[in-house]
Amino acid sequence: MNLPRLALLAALACTPALAQPVTAAAFDLKRPEIAAFVNEVASRDGLSKKDVRAVLKAAQPQPKILELMSRPIEKAPLPWWQYRDHFLTSERIDGGVQFWNEHREALERSSAQYEVAPEYIVAILGVETKYGHVLGKYRVLDSLATLAFDYPPRQAFFRSELEQFLILAHENKLDPLTLVGSYAGAMGAPQFMPSSYRRYAVDANTDTQRDLWGDWDDIIASVANYLHEHGWAAGEPVLSEATLAGEAADGTDTQRVELNETVAGLAARGVRLDLQLPPETAAVLITAEQRDGPAYRVGFHNFYVITRYNASARYAMAVNDLAQTIAQRVQGAGAP
Repeated sequence: MNLPRLALLAALACTPALAQPVTAAAFDLKRPEIAAFVNEVASRDGLSKKDVRAVLKAAQPQPKILELMSRPIEKAPLPWWQYRDHFLTSERIDGGVQFWNEHREALERSSAQYEVAPEYIVAILGVETKYGHVLGKYRVLDSLATLAFDYPPRQAFFRSELEQFLILAHENKLDPLTLVGSYAGAMGAPQFMPSSYRRYAVDANTDTQRDLWGDWDDIIASVANYLHEHGWAAGEPVLSEATLAGEAADGTDTQRVELNETVAGLAARGVRLDLQLPPETAAVLITAEQRDGPAYRVGFHNFYVITRYNASARYAMAVNDLAQTIAQRVQGAGAP
């Protein structure tokens, strides 16, 4: 890995101001699972055991992260109208319009290259980090190490992400001791996990760096590339409002995002859409509760693509609605 020893010591002394305060505790590198991790990573990825140990020695366990991860899931999710109100605020909408205007060239370039509608790139950045203003306060190293070694329910996933983080730091010449992100280890304005960073991040301006914290050309292109690689279909719809006849929703898991229906199949069950689409179009019926009672929407292939970013149907609906609202504002402002 060849992390310079002096740089490592300097980084230890200069933890960024945004990082979550840490305790004096440290991981015991003699723990069998940690020792095995070091050996496996060094063998598999060609990293120096000495350097891997040096990084892990600097990691600090974060009990607060375990508390956040272990909170019981709410028995009933927020109704859609409340969830939507949380994300479609004037701050996010105005911020999205401003972001679009400030980064119009980069958005147009990435939209054309990856064939992804620019409003969805903007909306994902708005939902994830308010256009880069809320990047997280935990050291990524602390988050991933805590979850990799002290959170058994998902230790395999987070050990893999910790390994990817070490490789990423080496490949991109990043300081693993100073990077901050979410309590789950997501990084940068797009909130990529390390594996996604390695796979989907783009060096859009050929400066030999893939910077998802401060280089908006890279950030915008990386979100577009992520959606493109997950199958975004240019020009195809994302969502439609739907009306149901009788008991059309009975027996349907309206929060599980699988394209296990077709437009024709839904129509046969009494589901009517606002769009005219080929009968064989793959679709999924989704609940979208309003203040005055039950409501439904139907998602299509591009809706499913958004859920590859976050598996929540409500997340994908929020991205869609924010995207459409911002696009209407931007296009309206440009109209004669």
